[in-house]
Amino acid sequence: MNFLRGVMGGQAAGPQPSGAETIQKLCDRVASSTLLEDRRDAVRALKSLSKKYRMEVGTQAMDHLINILQTDRSDSEILGYALDTLYNIICNDEEEEQDESEDAVTPIPASGKNKNVSMPDEAAQKQADDLGAQFTEQFVQDPEHVTLLLALLEEFDFHVRWPGVKLLTALLKNQCVQVQGIILVSPMGVSRLMDLLADSREVIRNDGLLLLQQLTKSNAAIQKIVAFENAFERLLDIITEEGSSDGGIVVEDCLLLLVNLLKNNSSNQNFFKEGSYIQRMKPWFEVGDDNSGWSAQKVTNLHLMLQLVRVMVSPVNSPGATASCQKSMYQCGLLQQLCTILMATGVPADILTETINTVSEVIRGSQVNQDYFASVNAPSNPPRPAIVVLLMSMVNERQPFVLRCAVLYCFQCFLYKNQKGQGEIVATLLPSTIDANSISAGQLLCGGLFSVDSLSNWCAAVALAHALQDNLTQKEQLLRVQLATSLGKPPVSLLQQCTNILSQGDKIVRRGSKVQTRVGLLMLLCTWINNCPIAVTHFLHNQENVPFLTAQISENLGEDERLVQGLCALLLGICIYYNDNSLENYTKASERSADISVAPDFGSQGWHEEDFYKEKLKQLIEKRIGKENFVEKLGFITKHELYSRAAQKPQPVFPSPEQMLFDHEFTKLVKELEGVITKAVHKSSEDEKKEEEVKKTLEQHDNIVTQYKELIREQDAQIQELKEQVASMSSQNEQMQTTVTQQLAQIQQHKDQYNILKLKLGKENQNQSNSQGDSSQVNGLQTEELIQLREEVEELRKQHTLLQTQLHDKDALINTLRSETAEGSAGGSDNTELLKELEALRSQVESQSAEINQMKTERQELLRRAEAGSSDAVSSSGGSLDAAKMAEVESRLRDQTTETERLKEEAKSLSESRAELEQQLASATSTVAILQTEQAKLQTEVQESKKEQDDLLMLLADQDQKIHSLKQKLKDLGETVDDEDDLDARDQTDDDFEEDEDED
Repeated sequence: MNFLRGVMGGQAAGPQPSGAETIQKLCDRVASSTLLEDRRDAVRALKSLSKKYRMEVGTQAMDHLINILQTDRSDSEILGYALDTLYNIICNDEEEEQDESEDAVTPIPASGKNKNVSMPDEAAQKQADDLGAQFTEQFVQDPEHVTLLLALLEEFDFHVRWPGVKLLTALLKNQCVQVQGIILVSPMGVSRLMDLLADSREVIRNDGLLLLQQLTKSNAAIQKIVAFENAFERLLDIITEEGSSDGGIVVEDCLLLLVNLLKNNSSNQNFFKEGSYIQRMKPWFEVGDDNSGWSAQKVTNLHLMLQLVRVMVSPVNSPGATASCQKSMYQCGLLQQLCTILMATGVPADILTETINTVSEVIRGSQVNQDYFASVNAPSNPPRPAIVVLLMSMVNERQPFVLRCAVLYCFQCFLYKNQKGQGEIVATLLPSTIDANSISAGQLLCGGLFSVDSLSNWCAAVALAHALQDNLTQKEQLLRVQLATSLGKPPVSLLQQCTNILSQGDKIVRRGSKVQTRVGLLMLLCTWINNCPIAVTHFLHNQENVPFLTAQISENLGEDERLVQGLCALLLGICIYYNDNSLENYTKASERSADISVAPDFGSQGWHEEDFYKEKLKQLIEKRIGKENFVEKLGFITKHELYSRAAQKPQPVFPSPEQMLFDHEFTKLVKELEGVITKAVHKSSEDEKKEEEVKKTLEQHDNIVTQYKELIREQDAQIQELKEQVASMSSQNEQMQTTVTQQLAQIQQHKDQYNILKLKLGKENQNQSNSQGDSSQVNGLQTEELIQLREEVEELRKQHTLLQTQLHDKDALINTLRSETAEGSAGGSDNTELLKELEALRSQVESQSAEINQMKTERQELLRRAEAGSSDAVSSSGGSLDAAKMAEVESRLRDQTTETERLKEEAKSLSESRAELEQQLASATSTVAILQTEQAKLQTEVQESKKEQDDLLMLLADQDQKIHSLKQKLKDLGETVDDEDDLDARDQTDDDFEEDEDED
């Protein structure tokens, strides 16, 4: 009002209010005004003052603004002003002033402005950060405030949703963990935020991406929820819509969010792979022939895309998940696309470096991917393998340091668990495979190993060490490599050349004076002779090596040389641990070798040539160095500051070339060997003998245990086989019973048919005796047929007699087997059942034989009667037979003969079945014997268990007696003791009560 009076020419205005007073008045107006317009104007004024007077607005107006969010939900305009004001006082970033022409606030006079002394930018930023963290903590102190903010995000109005997204993002930046916990327990909290990605307004969608980036930081639970809210599908769609790698900042935000969701989250990685999203990444890396003029945003996008691929195949992931992703990347063609970028021209250096690192991890440990990478050729004339081209960059000192590190990592990953690739690299060094017309990987490694650049020395040594890692065959093959040092001198081995560089000093070019070169060579030698007694023998064969190592270890050198001393101690310790004592009996003359070009100067150091071979290396260490000093120098390796950095991850990442000293795989070797070398140095000969005896004893025990295990396996196999035999016998028995039943039915059917035929034949004979006919009808043909029938009957009698003899023999054999089985296995229930079944079968066969005999007898009677009738008819010449009836009788007789033959064949098959049963009975007898032995063992164990149970019952009885006596004493002392009966009654009452509740 004073301001209005001054403008309108009224009474002179008094002193103008300060900024804090104005803010206080606006807060009172927000709290007390009943009209919505007044409150809206007041909040708008607070918004305009919130940047300039951040402290005052935050301390005085925050509660009023939160109350506005709770009470004035119906007015989107005042909600937007309140959210903007809260964002201004909480956010720590410098935001541009927004043009709000409708804002009309009471001006603040110059006298009311803060007149603070300007501070440095860093101090001001720190103060602002502290202020934002303070207001954030005040806001999230009540979780309902964050829940209220989540509810406001459901409003579709732009002026409410957009400020709400920005405010929640600022809260997450300042108090990430606390706000994440509130959102995680809020119902549908994450789902509401995921809906922001579907907003048609790009501003809200893009800020929603920033919000989700902050939300998913270092929180696996929220990452899983976001992933299962179909985040992968939505983000990949946005990337495709925005132009993939050619897109803008939105693509970058999507990729950052994908990295957050997948990094160190095995569940999301598996979901990403199973959802076939890896296949959708392939189009990202399709680059054209013209790769010039890449924009900065495209480089950033492609860099993040490569990082996303690396997240899926990172060595820190589980081996199974990594292998599965590597397989998918090869099958969908992603690896091929990356190799295309690798060999393309015009690709920016940082993208090329990251592509090499990505290809490295895609092929690491995957044999299929490694084989494919070995087949990739560079587009040169003539074509060269990609490995050779990369190695040329690694040993070239003019290449960038990060690129050389990436190539080394790629070479290491190519050889990781790849014995085939290791053999191919070592083969390029062997004399039989060297091609003078082309550059091979082995030539490049040797060139880098002996170049004047110390970094090339180190990289080549480490690369060659990886070609020997855990591969005894290649370690022995590399001993065959010969190098031509100079004209007129014989070639020397690669091992000797490496040791000469270390030990000869100025006599060969003094490359070993550089710490990095010596560290690389020592790491190569340690990896080479580790677990390879032949290489140890070759190393000790050079008379200069042991004096050089002991001299290096025993000297007192500076800080830079301590690492070299530790590696020399490690190399000498490996010689001790893997020494097979093959050099102890060498004479001085036999140790002189033609390939030693320079004789060692033993006299200058007080050494004698026989010392290495007459004294053990451990005694040499004890006399020349001292065990404690040796162990102390060995510990210099793990105490080095760069050792722990290299042991963290396989990728060689170093801030500068001078700090490139340790390899990741070598740190594993040091960790493995340090303890065993220390023990080997401290052990005496007696301890070694005792240890060898203990090892031999343990080996013997292991052999005995192995033999018993094999015996048990054999017995288990035999028992299983016997069980199968019993099962097969049971099935065969069932089949035989079924067959016998069928045969019985057939025999009964034949008996019925035979009785009918007999009746018909009797009637016909009677009719023939009474009938009269011409004697001319009985001719000589009937007599011949009767003679033939007599011969057939005689033959059937003989066969029947033979069958009866065979049946008697089988019965006798079965009785004998039964008696033997009864004597040998009276307690076997399974055998008894088999005997019963055999007896039943035998009785059935006997009954069948009796029936067959009866049928044959009846048939003979019929034949006899037929013969008598025919003779009477011929002698009397008064009776005649009807020719048709006689033919019918003969056909019936033939049918009976055929039926008899069939019955004979069935009897033969039954006899064969009986023979099979006899064999099965014999095997069952042996099975019963084995089962009886096992039963005896089980009975013995049962007796022992019964004894143990009796002892336990006695102990329990004594315990109950003691408890009863103690309860009695407690009762005598006046204590209340619950008896078991009372407890049982109480439990019964509780159970009855629960049953009544269940019934209700």
